[in-house]
Amino acid sequence: MTKRYAAGAGAFLIAAIVLFASIGAVSAAPGGTFHFGFKKSVKGALPSIREEGFQSLLQKQDAIFLGDTAKKELYLTFDNGYENGYTAGILDVLKEKQTPAIFFVTGHYIKDQPELVKRMAAEGHLIGNHSWSHPDMSTITSEQIANELARVKRGVTELTGQEEMNYLRPPRGIFSERVLTASREQGYISVFWSVAYKDWDTKAQRGWKHAYDSVMSQLHPGAVILLHTVSEDNAKALGKIIDDARVQGYTFKRLDQLAAKSY
Repeated sequence: MTKRYAAGAGAFLIAAIVLFASIGAVSAAPGGTFHFGFKKSVKGALPSIREEGFQSLLQKQDAIFLGDTAKKELYLTFDNGYENGYTAGILDVLKEKQTPAIFFVTGHYIKDQPELVKRMAAEGHLIGNHSWSHPDMSTITSEQIANELARVKRGVTELTGQEEMNYLRPPRGIFSERVLTASREQGYISVFWSVAYKDWDTKAQRGWKHAYDSVMSQLHPGAVILLHTVSEDNAKALGKIIDDARVQGYTFKRLDQLAAKSY
C-alpha cells in the first residue's frame, strides 16, 4: 500500500478480508449474527437478498440495501477506514462531475485525515459512521456500540460543525438484530449495498478497466454502490463510471434523497 498506518490500516485490511469474503454469500453464526451478502445483479437483473436469511430483519430495522428499483437512481457510498492517497482525487472527480456521495469514516480516519473530513462536508457530501475502532459489533455490548458511534459523531462535529449524522455502515458487514436495534436507538439507519466488488486489497489492483467493468456490469435502478477509497483502480475509474452511468440514463443522488427502499 502507498502508506502504512500501523494498527489502524492493518486492522482495517484484516476486517476488509472478512467483509469481502461475504459479498457473494451470507453466513449466519450462532445467535443470529450475519455477514452481509447478496446475489449480484447480472445483465440488468435486480440483486437479491431473498435467500440470505435476513431480509425480514433489514425491513424490520428500516436498513438500506437498495433504493427505489422503479427509478434509475444511484447512490455512491465510500468506506474510509484509512487513507491510501486517493481520496483527494476522488473528491476532485466528484466536484468536477457535481456528483454527491457519502463517506463512512472511522475514528482512525478522523484523527489521521481531518482536512479530508472537513473537505467532504464543505463540498456537500454526507459523512456516515463506520464506528470508532471498526469492531465486530456483534461481539460488544450495546453500551459499547453507543460509545463507538458517539465518538465518531463527536469527532466529525468538532471538525466540521455538523451535528447531524444519520447513517451507519456496520464494520465488516457483520450484524445481528441486537446490533441493528442498538444502532437505531442511537438514531442511525444501517446502510448495506447492492453493488460491490473486491476492491479493498491494495496489493491486488487490476487496473481502472477492471474497476469500471466490475461496477458497470452490476448497475441497476436504485443501486447502492460500495467502493473503498484505498483502491487506485476506483480512483482512476470513477469519472468514467459516472459519465457512462449518466449516458445510460442514471442520476446520482445523496443517500438522504432516497425516498423508498427495496428488499
